[in-house]
Parts: sequence; C-alpha cells; structure tokens
Amino acid sequence: MILLTGSSDFFQYANKLFLSDHATGLQIKEFARKNAANALSVANMVMGMASILSSLNGHHHAACWLVLIGYLLDLADGAVARQLNACSALGAKLDDFADFTTFGIATSLLLRTSDLLDNILCMCYVLSVFVRLCFFSSGIPFVYRGLPCIYSSAILASASLLSGGNLTVLRVIAVAMILFMISQNFYPHDKVLESQTWKKVVYAGGVAMVFCSSFPPACVYYLLWSISYILFPTSLWSCKL
Repeated sequence: MILLTGSSDFFQYANKLFLSDHATGLQIKEFARKNAANALSVANMVMGMASILSSLNGHHHAACWLVLIGYLLDLADGAVARQLNACSALGAKLDDFADFTTFGIATSLLLRTSDLLDNILCMCYVLSVFVRLCFFSSGIPFVYRGLPCIYSSAILASASLLSGGNLTVLRVIAVAMILFMISQNFYPHDKVLESQTWKKVVYAGGVAMVFCSSFPPACVYYLLWSISYILFPTSLWSCKL
C-alpha cells in the first residue's frame, strides 16, 4: 500500500512538472512571437550606434556598411511583425528610434568634417529625418508622404563607398535627399518581403552583398535598388500580392 501511494505521488509530481514545462514552453514561444520584430529593430539600432562609433573613429568603410545592414533589418522588421500578428505601439516607437539612430544620426555623420557648413548640413539632414518620421503621416494605409529615410540613407552610404567619401558628391546628394524627404510626394509601402517573388529575390541579393562588402562594386546593388524606388515608386515598388 505504501509502495502504491509513493508511485501515485511520483506520477502526480511528474505530471505537474510536465504541465509546468509545457506552459513555460508556450510562454517562451509567445514571448518570441511578440518580440521577434522588436529584436530586429533593436539590431537595427545597434547597427546605427556601431556606425556612429565607426565614423567617429575614422572607420568610414565599416560605418557605411553598418548603415546598409540597418537598411536590410528595417525592411524585415515590419514584415515579421505583420506575419506574426505582433504589431504594437511599442514596436512602432522602437522602429522610429532605430530609424532615427541609423538613418538620421549615423548617416549624417558620413558627411561630417571640421568645416562649419558641413556640420550645418549634418544637422539639417538629421532634422529632415526627424521631421519625416514625426510629422509626415499620409493618412493613407501603407503610403508614405516624403521619401522614406531608409532609401536616402542607402543612397548616401552607397555613394560614399563608391566615391571614396568625396565630399562634393555627398553634399549634392545629401541636399537632394533632404528635399525628397520633406517633399509632399507620396511613395508606396514597398513590403519587399510580402510581395512578388522577384522583390524577395532582390532582398536576398542585398543580404548576399553584405558578404561581398570587401568588393567595392557590391554597394552598387544598394544604390540601384534605392534609386529605382525613387524613380519608379508605383510601377515597380507598390505592394502587389
């Protein structure tokens, strides 16, 4: 009788332990589902901070590629949030902070020199990104008003790599990108990872180019990608499932 009682207690304990482990597993999965997109936004922000430190320490090549990696992460975080049904106010704020860090501050430092006018241009670029993120809501679902700052950053980073940091080229491009960002033009939400197969292939190509970063022409890929969004926003990049 004592033996049977002991066995019964053991099985009850084992059953409780199994149920507890199962519940813990479900909680972990739910936590991962809710925060997968947030993790990508944090990774984007980390890329931005690393790019800032690289610029301040004179590592120009690394600073540019870190901005381009942030570009890929930013395109992915929204898609992951929608696919996992994990969109939230916290996620939106985190995405904005990450965008401002990577595509505002980090990108502007690619223009920084000891010249006063260059520093003013840096501040104007950061302010245009801030205005674009905070005040330029189109009121239309999945439509942007003003050029999204990720594309202006990708163009600047790519041009900086290709020109070897030629300041004349970068100044002209920066002014043009500022005007595009504060314009009243409408741009479609591209949804690269949720649209046609060829757009997913383009994204995969961007990931592959990261591993070819030591090969200078690799950044041409990002330059053409971003310019095509400016030139053919509706015909090429509007979301068509």
